[in-house]
Amino acid sequence: MPYHIRVNQNTCINCGICMDLCPVRCLDMTRPPISSAESNVPGLASPVPGDIAQQAWMMLFPVQVADCINCQVCVQECPTNAITIAKAAEKPSYAQRGPLSPLPQAAGWIPLNAYTRATPEEPGEAPWGEQPRWHVAERHASWQSWRTWLGERKEDLRAPCQAACPVGTNAGLYISLIAEGRYQEAADVAAEANPFPAICGRVCTAPCEAVCRRSEFDQPIAIRDLKRFAMDHATVVRHIQQPKLRHIEHIAIVGAGPTGLSAAYYLARRGYNVTVFDAMPVAGGMMAIGIPDYRLPRTELHRDIAAIRELGVVFRFNMALGLDIALEELQQSYDAVLLAVGAQRSQRLEMRGEAHLDGIIPATLFLKQYNLDPQTRLNGDVAVVGGGSTALDAARSALRAGASSVHVLYRRTRTEMPAQAEEVRAALDEGIQLHELVMPKSLLGTEDGSVQGILCWRMRLGEPDEKGRRRPIRIPGSDFAIRAQHVLVAVGEAPDPSFLPAETAIEVAPWGGLLINPTTLATGIPGVFAAGDVTYGPKSIIHAAEHGRKAAQSIHAYLSKCSVEQISEMPDDEWETVSASPPDGTITLDLRPTQREVMAYSPITTDRSVEAACGFNEEQALHEARRCLRCDLAYLCPTVRMVRDTATVAHK
Repeated sequence: MPYHIRVNQNTCINCGICMDLCPVRCLDMTRPPISSAESNVPGLASPVPGDIAQQAWMMLFPVQVADCINCQVCVQECPTNAITIAKAAEKPSYAQRGPLSPLPQAAGWIPLNAYTRATPEEPGEAPWGEQPRWHVAERHASWQSWRTWLGERKEDLRAPCQAACPVGTNAGLYISLIAEGRYQEAADVAAEANPFPAICGRVCTAPCEAVCRRSEFDQPIAIRDLKRFAMDHATVVRHIQQPKLRHIEHIAIVGAGPTGLSAAYYLARRGYNVTVFDAMPVAGGMMAIGIPDYRLPRTELHRDIAAIRELGVVFRFNMALGLDIALEELQQSYDAVLLAVGAQRSQRLEMRGEAHLDGIIPATLFLKQYNLDPQTRLNGDVAVVGGGSTALDAARSALRAGASSVHVLYRRTRTEMPAQAEEVRAALDEGIQLHELVMPKSLLGTEDGSVQGILCWRMRLGEPDEKGRRRPIRIPGSDFAIRAQHVLVAVGEAPDPSFLPAETAIEVAPWGGLLINPTTLATGIPGVFAAGDVTYGPKSIIHAAEHGRKAAQSIHAYLSKCSVEQISEMPDDEWETVSASPPDGTITLDLRPTQREVMAYSPITTDRSVEAACGFNEEQALHEARRCLRCDLAYLCPTVRMVRDTATVAHK
């Protein structure tokens, strides 16, 4: 049903609130610089008093530029009640966007979207992310245009770092405990919501750091590195509490990667009997066969997996679904089945020479061989195509496997690389050469069918695409060659649904992922669920942990014969929590500019078990933890001492 947004131009004060809040960007603020038939108002008419109304760039009133979904946000939030939404018999005629120009054109509509990144988008989930959940707030007076969450939300406000963490780790609390020297308690807090605290302390993508408010002063807190410090310095490896209630149902999980392990962890904590099947000889999925041990030591990987075993989870390795065991067999033997097989198929470069030349290797396959076989060697020059974590892991592993030189080819700049900045810095320090703004054109081979190099284009960055990333554009006449005897391809992975039986009721999306109910994660077969990369494509370990926990919640609801909404996401077992409030009700915030502690790295060595990142020493950890602004406590209004230069100001 099309909807038409009507604006009362007599009461609109062109504040722009409706444009800012529209979740699908269907409103824009425009100004016709001269009298326009589209506007039906004189060119200089404006409700804003003063000379500013005469400026050619002044906003006038909202216009509809895309499909409205009738969410009523603009109606609710308009401070002058100037907006109404009505059903339209046919699709409304929208105002057209004009081209980007320094100043408005002589005629026509000049939307602000031309000067911003705002674009119409399909309605999706909450427009500002899953946490905090978005809703239209009730307006109690006509003059109100915004309110704080306090008084409207039943749950506590959370710090940006905790809200950004997919599993909701209370980073502010464990960082404050580190600052007080209470390392065991800090480790317990880090492990409360996360089944992989030791693993994430080393290889998490750290979405929490991207939103850290400390960056408004200088640099974000090194949250991931502090988690590692807490786990490394805890006196007790891990507190494991056995469930008080045991269920008779048995659950099969296919895939021992982060999603499957997370689901197994939370189902076992709820008291279920869980068996995990995996095609590999080890548990961990890509954490074990994709991430090298110099970045994630196997002792730390096994530390988190041991906690899952301690809950009674049974593992059966070298059991590939569709080969060694059938889905129908699992359905007959278990009360519920979870498919968490990940995204195993490496994407191809789709260029000349890729199919028949020797030496073109998927980066994930090379990493699997490197991590499972200590004798894996790679001689000569190596080129790695891609800019993500897999590409950097493959490049650094190739160097340790004996490559004489390693070149990473990325079509954008270092700033846009998906890999973490620390990974890129470590790779460059180890001698890996990064070629920015370079895109492979074709593969060069010898007469005997071996690869000998890559012909590349040089690129430049153009206008942003639909996701806001600047498009790489080929520079004519810029062809050049890079010598390489091995090419590792790391341009992404996709699910491989070939394990499914013929004529199954489980549906597959065109891109290869399994289709599921987004709320329950159920497939088309009753009792069979799917989660993780096989349902949404490659994501990080911490996202997999969150989806695994959601799968455990859904399976528990299914076996309990109730709705997911009736089941808490976290198990109901008793978990000893640490008080978030400081003992004396006082926190001290040091706002003086301070440098973020930088992780030191060990020299590269042929011993693959030597961890590259050295970790913080105690002095570094205490200094870094004390930089935290304790956003998690600000809304509780304790006594706050703020230190600015030499002055200390106390607020209540």
